[in-house]
Amino acid sequence: MAERMLMLLLLGVLVLGCIYVLYPFFSAILWAAILVFASWPLFQRLRRAGLPRALAALIMVLVATVLVLLPIAIAVRGGTKDVNHLRLAIQLALQDGLPAAPAWLETVPLAGGALSDLWNGWAADINAMVAFFRPYFGMMIEAGVRALLDVAHGVVDFGFALFISFFFYYHGEWIGGWLTRLLRRVAGRQAGRLGQVIGQTVRGTVYGILGNAVIQGLLTFGGLWLANVPRAPLLGLVAGFLAMLPIGAPLVWVPAMLWLLGTGATGRAIFLALYGLIVVTGPDHVIRPYFIARGARLPFLPTVLGVIGGALGFGLLGVFLGPVLLGIGLSLAREFADGGETATNPAEPLAR
Repeated sequence: MAERMLMLLLLGVLVLGCIYVLYPFFSAILWAAILVFASWPLFQRLRRAGLPRALAALIMVLVATVLVLLPIAIAVRGGTKDVNHLRLAIQLALQDGLPAAPAWLETVPLAGGALSDLWNGWAADINAMVAFFRPYFGMMIEAGVRALLDVAHGVVDFGFALFISFFFYYHGEWIGGWLTRLLRRVAGRQAGRLGQVIGQTVRGTVYGILGNAVIQGLLTFGGLWLANVPRAPLLGLVAGFLAMLPIGAPLVWVPAMLWLLGTGATGRAIFLALYGLIVVTGPDHVIRPYFIARGARLPFLPTVLGVIGGALGFGLLGVFLGPVLLGIGLSLAREFADGGETATNPAEPLAR
């Protein structure tokens, strides 16, 4: 008995040590696992075409790199020029002073008069506007530095994830078999249905988020093109990439709408605002959960809660983890409620 307790204690210490060593790479490992699992059918097609395992794995990694890094490179290349133009435009505006408040601003209910007076006060004395925003400059700089650090951390994580995914592709069959045996050891006869729910949920979540990103990018491009906003294809590409985040496309069309207001195109700005709210942002809360619910065979409400709650709890990675965890939890809850009875297709009752 004492020897068994000592072995369990040593095993626990060993597990904690492994977790401590791998903790800095935890996010990258999960990203690599999700990427490989979702794209495994494509890897299998390459293998059936006669490609060696290492070459097929390398092709999959290169394709993932191009699909992610190419839009970022295009956006950065075009965005650098736009930032310089924006900086020059702001400098010229500050030198010439602000124009008078537009007439429609005064007609805004409740706050229109106060906003119009504030705008005209800043137009008369630009230093008053600078003094108003001065206390927030430090907060904006801090937020910008934090955002840059998050982006840098995400790029590093993505690089590690690509490196790890090569070995996941290469040793995929062995890893899959080992995980299956481990799941059977832990879950017993429930391992089959639990693995089925996990697979359907992961693939449904990944396909749902990517499908939503494509649709959001196309819808944003359409609105910007109709509003005659410059660089609409590039901005649509950026919006599609940002649509994978909880905030998403409004980070693109809201600044474009403000730019139209600043240039005096009030009608086009109002059109873009309504288009963004109704056509782009509104369906975002329906399209994403709908795709995930169809692919993962989860009820609509748990899918929505899983996406939002996972994003709030774990960031972008939580958008994938949230529905997966809820799917597994629902499967176990149903198994417990049915007293251990097994369904032919365990995912179907969850979708009713």
